[in-house]
Amino acid sequence: MLILLLIVVFCSAALLIYALTSAMPKVLSKPLQNKGDGRLNQPEKKAIFSFFGKNGKKQPPLIILSPLITAIIGFILFQNVIGAIAGGVLGLLLPSISVKLKDKARKAKFHSQLVDGLMILSSSLKAGLSFFQALEVLVEEMPQPISDEFGLIIKENKMGIRFEESFEKLNKRMPSEDLNLITTAILIARDTGGNLTVIFENLANSIREKTKISEQVKTLTTQGRWQGAIMSFLPIGFAAFIFKANPEYLQLMLSSQLGRILLIYAVISELIGMFLINKLTQVEV
Repeated sequence: MLILLLIVVFCSAALLIYALTSAMPKVLSKPLQNKGDGRLNQPEKKAIFSFFGKNGKKQPPLIILSPLITAIIGFILFQNVIGAIAGGVLGLLLPSISVKLKDKARKAKFHSQLVDGLMILSSSLKAGLSFFQALEVLVEEMPQPISDEFGLIIKENKMGIRFEESFEKLNKRMPSEDLNLITTAILIARDTGGNLTVIFENLANSIREKTKISEQVKTLTTQGRWQGAIMSFLPIGFAAFIFKANPEYLQLMLSSQLGRILLIYAVISELIGMFLINKLTQVEV
C-alpha cells in the first residue's frame, strides 16, 4: 500500500513537472520572435545553449522519469519513506546537473572550434566572398556547436536583426574573452573598413598560443590539484575509518567540550586549507 502511495505521489509530481516543461518549445522560439529586443532573459539563454536542436526533446522525459526512478531506488535501498523522499529530491536535481554539464561541455567545444572557424572565415574572405557568405561557409563546413551558433546569427540577420545585436546575443550565450575579442574586432572592422582577413589570422594565432600556454599551465598544476584533493579527503576518510574500527577513540572527542572545540577547529582548518589549495592551483592566463 505504501509503495502504491509513493508511486501515485511521484507520478503526480512528474505530471506537474511535465506541464511546466511543456512550454519549452515556446521558450525556444521566443528569442527569434523578439526581433527588436537585443536582451535575453535567463530561461531563454538556457534554452538556446542547453536545448538547441534535438537536445530539447530529450529533457522532458528525463525530468519526468528521474525523480520517480530515484525515489523507487531510494525506497528499495533504505526501506522507508525518508529514503524515497531523498531519492526523489536527488532525481529532481539530476536534470539540472545534467544540463549544466552539457552546457559546460558545449561551451568548451565551441571555444576549441574558434581557431578553425577564424581560419575558414579568413580563407573565404580571401576567395572574394562577403562576410555574410563567409559565415554561411563556416556553418556548412564546421560541426556543432559553432555551426549552430553562427547559423542562428545568419537566421537572425535574414529576419532583419542587425549583426551588432546578433553578436551581442552570441556573447551572452557563449561568454569568453576570446569570443568577445573576435566580435569586437568584427564590429569595428565593419564600421571602419578594416582588413578582416589579416585580423582573423592574427586572432587565430593569438588564441592558438593562448590555448597552448593554458594547457601547459594546466599540466604543471595537475600534481598540485591532485595533492590538494587527496590531502582534503584524507582526514575525512581517516576519521570515518577510526569511527568504524573503534568508535571509543572518537567518543572522547564527541563527549567532552574540549574535544568538540578541537573537532570544530579541525573542520574549519580543513576548509581553509581546501580553499587555499584551490586558489594556489588556479592560474589565469
